[in-house]
Amino acid sequence: MRTLALVTVSGAALLAAGSLTPAVRGGSVLRADVFTPVPGARPVPVDLTPAAYARPASDTGPAATAPTRSAADPDPAADPAADPADAGEGAVGAAELMAKVAACKPISNGSYRTDESASPSVPVCGMNGAVFWKADLDIDCDGQVTKACNVDTDPWFQGDTAFHTSGDRPLNAEELPYVVVPSRSSLWDFSSSGIKGGGVVAVVHAGKVEYAVVGDTGPAGIIGEASYATAEALGIDPDPKAGGVGSGVTYILFKDSVVSPIESHSAAVAAGEVLAKEFLKNN
Repeated sequence: MRTLALVTVSGAALLAAGSLTPAVRGGSVLRADVFTPVPGARPVPVDLTPAAYARPASDTGPAATAPTRSAADPDPAADPAADPADAGEGAVGAAELMAKVAACKPISNGSYRTDESASPSVPVCGMNGAVFWKADLDIDCDGQVTKACNVDTDPWFQGDTAFHTSGDRPLNAEELPYVVVPSRSSLWDFSSSGIKGGGVVAVVHAGKVEYAVVGDTGPAGIIGEASYATAEALGIDPDPKAGGVGSGVTYILFKDSVVSPIESHSAAVAAGEVLAKEFLKNN
C-alpha cells in the first residue's frame, strides 16, 4: 500500500488530525474507534508551493474560494454541450481520472446498496494510492444549522457530523464540499484502506471534478452520499428532500491524506491537485 500524508506548508497544515463525536446516524452507531490511524503508515512529504494555498476558511464563514479551469483550458471529459469553463476545479481533467477507474478490483467484502430499498450493486475498488466507487449522490445536509440545512428543509437533519472543524464544531454542509463514507463494518472498514476523516476526495460527475474531504459517516450498508455544497458545485440539485442524482457519480478517495483544518476547501483543492496527479502517474 502506498502511504501518503500531507505536511505543513506555509501555514497550511495537512496533517493527520480530526475529531469524532459519538453519534447515531442512519441507524449506525459511530464508535469512538472509527477514526483509527493505519498501522505502519509513514508520512511522505509532498512539495507544494506557498502560492497553492489561500487563507483557511473560518468555522462559521464560507469555504475559501477554489481555483477553477479557465475557458482556454477546457476539460476533455466535459459533456460536449457543456461550457468548458465550468468543468470543475483544478487542471486535472475528468476524462483523465475516469480513464484510470474504468475497471474495478474490488476490495470490499461484497457490494453496497445505493438506497435502503436497492439491491447491493456497488463495490469499493482498490487502486495504487486510492480507493473508488461509482454510485448515486444523495444529499447530506447534516451538521451546522444553516439557511439551506435545518430541520425544516431536511426531514432527516441531524445537527452533528462524524468529523469536526478545527474549532470542534460540526461541519457546514451548505458551504463545505464533503463526502460521506459508510460506517466501518465487515463489508468494508474505511480506516483499514487508509481513508480518514478529512481525507481528500475527487468527486467526478458529468465532466466536472470537485475536490472534497471525508466529512461524515453513514449507514454501514449504503454508499453514495455527499454534502449540499458538493452537489451544488457539480451542478446536481442540492435539495435535501428531492435533490441528488440516481447514478453517474465517481468518488476517488486518496489514501493516507488529511486536510487540516478540515474546513479549508482551498487546502483540499491544492492537496487534491497534487494527489490527482500522483494518482494518474501511479496507475
